[in-house]
Amino acid sequence: MPWHLKERFANYYQAWEPIQYGIWAVYAGAKKSFREGRYRDIFSIPSLQDSGFYLWFTTLNEHMVNFESMSVLPILVPAVSGVVLELGPGVGNQLCRFDKTKVTRVVGVEPNAHFAPDVARNVQAHGLEGVYELLTCGIEDSDVLEKHGIGAESVDSILSVQVLCSVADPRAVVRELYRLLKPGGRLVFWEHHRSSDWATVVAQYFWNPLWRSLIGGCNLTRDMKAIIAGAGPWENLDSLEGDEKEKPWGLMPRVWGELVKPKQT
Repeated sequence: MPWHLKERFANYYQAWEPIQYGIWAVYAGAKKSFREGRYRDIFSIPSLQDSGFYLWFTTLNEHMVNFESMSVLPILVPAVSGVVLELGPGVGNQLCRFDKTKVTRVVGVEPNAHFAPDVARNVQAHGLEGVYELLTCGIEDSDVLEKHGIGAESVDSILSVQVLCSVADPRAVVRELYRLLKPGGRLVFWEHHRSSDWATVVAQYFWNPLWRSLIGGCNLTRDMKAIIAGAGPWENLDSLEGDEKEKPWGLMPRVWGELVKPKQT
């Protein structure tokens, strides 16, 4: 079986460019904190990571928007309806895809407060005032969510677009998402995951420490299918799709789906 070494190396090396941007973004964020007299932030690793990731994301966002527009997202995101919980909206790239005739309320959960002004602008730009509410907290902050009406079996749809890669405990998070979903509710997601090709897995683990540190805690090595399957029973777990066959040496193969929580569990 041919190894396609040239193609593999080209794919594996692609991680270096976003990592370079990550290094620059952390440095630029530290310089800005110094100029503005926020000296404490310079010595706070979480603060540097948050500001650096925001700068990294907004610098590269045009490329992300173009990439996402050619993915399944324009078809997948409009599937959400009713009361929607959106995980990690970032600047709000998916807001343009919500079907306003189907969603009654959307609560975005974004722990990085740097993104809040961008989300607010996109809420206004896409006519979602009074529908979309942003909470600057994590999905783990159940007390905050409950104060805003998000509790057990209260959500019709959950949207997760490249978020589960960066949460601290993904298995605990998906169990919490399952708890929040109403019976018959749907988890709509588009995530990247660990490759099934062993050489690509080696490359993912090689890059992962630096990648995770610089790019919002993102992990390249998570078995996302197993993580999501472990949340609880799903009606249609065999319906998941992915692009790994099309991109066998890609460092970020995607998996996506619209999983339904059974009405009787």
